This record gives sequence, C-alpha cells and structure tokens, in this order.
Amino acid sequence: MKLIIVGLSVFLLTFSAWAGKFLEKFDDRDLEEWRELIWLDSDIGQTSWEVVEGTLEGATRSALIRLLTMGDERWSNYDFEFDVKPLEKHHEGNITIAARVKENRTVVCIIGDSPRFEKAGEAFAAVPEPMATCMGGNFHIATGMRIFAQEPSPLLKFNKWSNLKVSVHGDTLTFWINGKAVLGPVVMEPKEGTPPLLTGKIGVGLASYTARFDNLAITGNSVRNNGGFSVSSRAKLATTWGQLKRF
Repeated sequence: MKLIIVGLSVFLLTFSAWAGKFLEKFDDRDLEEWRELIWLDSDIGQTSWEVVEGTLEGATRSALIRLLTMGDERWSNYDFEFDVKPLEKHHEGNITIAARVKENRTVVCIIGDSPRFEKAGEAFAAVPEPMATCMGGNFHIATGMRIFAQEPSPLLKFNKWSNLKVSVHGDTLTFWINGKAVLGPVVMEPKEGTPPLLTGKIGVGLASYTARFDNLAITGNSVRNNGGFSVSSRAKLATTWGQLKRF
C-alpha cells in the first residue's frame, strides 16, 4: 500500500510540474522571446507592435496577416485564449488567433473579411464577407494552407473587448468567440504530402487592423505554470518593436 501511495505521489508531482497555465498580461518583462511570422513572408507594408497602457497594440495596413508568436514548440494539446479590442479597420482585414506554430507552419483561426469557400482550396465568392475561418499549413506558401472549417460570422465590435479562444487536442480544433463555439470540433487534416500539425507555439495577429490584445492564457498538460509571468511595458512606456526577429 505504501508503495502505491509513494508511486501515486511521484506521478502527481511529475504531472503537476508539466500541467499548468501560462499567463501573459503585458506589464512586467520584455519581449525578447517574441517572433513575427508574416503571411507569404512578405515585406509589403509595415507592422507596429507597442505596449500601450498595459496591453499589446498591433497596427498594420497590410492585407497580409501578421502574427506575433511566443511559447514552446513542444506544446501539444492546449487551450489558448486572449481578449482583443479592435480600434480601427483600415480596409478589408481580420483578427487572428494562432496555435501550434512551428517554424513556418501554423494553425490559424480568423474573424474578418474572407472569401467564402465551398470546400478546402476552392473559392466560392469573389467578394469578401464577414466570416470565421480556421485553416492550417505552411504560412509562407500561397497554396500551403488548408481550410478546415468556415462559417459566416459578424465582425468584432470596435472599442469593445471580445474574447477569442482556440482549443487544439489531438487532430481536432474548436474556435470560440465570446464563449460561443463558432467552428468545431473539426479535424485538422493536413494537405496531402505534408506532416500533421501536432505541436507548437501560440500567436496573436491581424491584417489591415489596429487592435489591442490582453490577458493571454495557455492551458494544457504540456504547458508549464509560469506563475503569472508577464511581459513588461517598461514602466508602461509605449515601445515599438521594429527589430522583432522574423522566421
């Protein structure tokens, strides 16, 4: 009996060391570990990432999605969520949540102006409309992404905080907006001849928007509890990261 109790204690201690919640509130450390990943690896347009009033503010007029990513490429099954407040929409664009980011490959769910797809890879309407779309694959190749699911969905309200959440467990994905599952669970089936998207970091992103992000939370068995680790705004001074590393 003692051996069972000891063994169970060791298991629980080991499990608790790996199961946890990683929090990001943008108020206490720097952004050296953040990296930018850009759709098609394009230098067209510029992106500004600033810490403003304890929140992350991103701005770009480019129609190409800009992702700001961080975390551990070994993260596998987890829930990732954040609060976002759109401030301005410059043209047709979107707000993006990313999961399982590994090198140039990622899973993304977007809420914004998108062409409707009848099925993966086939455009159904030339005129963009408000849609929720989840897809995954190689972010640097125009034909590298596969559409997993898509449904009409209203845009996020300006100057109001909304919550986006994505859950990736095994080969299934669910996308929530303000607590409502708008897509999923769906199977993340990779494009033919490409490996599945099993592990990776997280990211926030936008295209042709100015928006603020806050209260990032990643929860999962492979995520170490960071005890409330936060990114600093250096005494709340706005800092532009023009020299963010890209990959």
